Amino acid sequence: MRVWSTPALAVICLSGAALLGGTGIFLGALFLHSAPSNALSQEYRSELDAVVYPEFEQNWKLFAPNPLQQNITADARVQTIAEDGEVHTRDWIALTARDIAAIRGNPAPSHLDQNMLRRALDFYESTHPTQDGSTGNGPRGELAEEYLKRIALQRLGRTVGGERVLQIQFRVGTAAVALPAWSREQVDTGVQYQDLPWWPVAEDDFRGLA
Repeated sequence: MRVWSTPALAVICLSGAALLGGTGIFLGALFLHSAPSNALSQEYRSELDAVVYPEFEQNWKLFAPNPLQQNITADARVQTIAEDGEVHTRDWIALTARDIAAIRGNPAPSHLDQNMLRRALDFYESTHPTQDGSTGNGPRGELAEEYLKRIALQRLGRTVGGERVLQIQFRVGTAAVALPAWSREQVDTGVQYQDLPWWPVAEDDFRGLA
């Protein structure tokens, strides 16, 4: 039978207490954020938003009266700068198609492949209600842009074709889901694209990215 030393037991107990306390605080923050507005949630709204957004935002579209009937895709392209200062615009990279390829045929697909990019697009759309891509929700809109940009930069890296990434642009494709063969309705399943603005890329955008 293994006997733990007093210092080891102290470390284990303190770690367990910290883990339980942190879990309790996190679950409490999620509860207050999802619960009807009350005195606590109103007083600590900014702190609760900082815990929940963007990774843990709640979304109930699956159970909505009118569920989504469109396929949403995201492509990205970058502008790079060569050593002589010449700027090159690279081809579009199909980010959503890469995620779908990683999921298809995989019996246990990654949660990140399934949801990260999709949720980032939902978050961006909710904070940018106008077609010109202007921020409509202050700091949350800026956070949505940064979140989407950093997802792409983590996949593309600091350089493309040996040249430093200078700017990045997204385009969002929307296509209606094809109707079943027995349906008599007619629907256009062509992809409609919306180009988002060019966003500058700085070294700070790569902080914490693997």
